[in-house]
Amino acid sequence: MDDNATFQVLVNDEEQHSLWPVGKELPEGWSRVGKEGTRQECMDHVDAVWTDMRPRSLRERMAVDSQA
Repeated sequence: MDDNATFQVLVNDEEQHSLWPVGKELPEGWSRVGKEGTRQECMDHVDAVWTDMRPRSLRERMAVDSQA
């Protein structure tokens, strides 16, 4: 992997995050969150914002189950 490449942070409908090289076509189901930079800068951003690694659907289902 090229450490000098510029990356962007992506998110999917399940609110999972990923890094993706800038300029490469986005994979289906993923969208940009607006953060670009070095691999490390993007990883730092993901670490700061993605604090619950469970998919959104699981978090929602668990919230409903805990209210029952």
